[in-house]
Amino acid sequence: MKKNLALLVALGAFSGLAQAQEKIPVLSTQELVNVCKLPASPESRSFCIGYTTAIYDTYLATRHPQHAKPYICVKQPAPSRDEVIGDFVKFAQGNQPVSDRPASGVFLGFLAARFPCAKK
Repeated sequence: MKKNLALLVALGAFSGLAQAQEKIPVLSTQELVNVCKLPASPESRSFCIGYTTAIYDTYLATRHPQHAKPYICVKQPAPSRDEVIGDFVKFAQGNQPVSDRPASGVFLGFLAARFPCAKK
């Protein structure tokens, strides 16, 4: 039993090491812009909305008010998703230096600039 457990731990450690060395491609800002530009196919639109919504939802889920103050504050009534995505596309197209950066970070930066929290 102990040998099996030790083998499983060793295999898990080796597997984790192999995965850590593997380069995982991330979606670039330009790739996201290409998918989100209008007019978009139903598949592209679904991917764009799903991806950008997941980025924002992850931001909301990982904010802990005592340890990480919010930096994106969307006031209600919020603009439509299409409006926000359209503004992001314009922003990214106007800032070519960010085109090769990971889309998730650039999108969060855009949201922070578009929906800043009030300074206290």
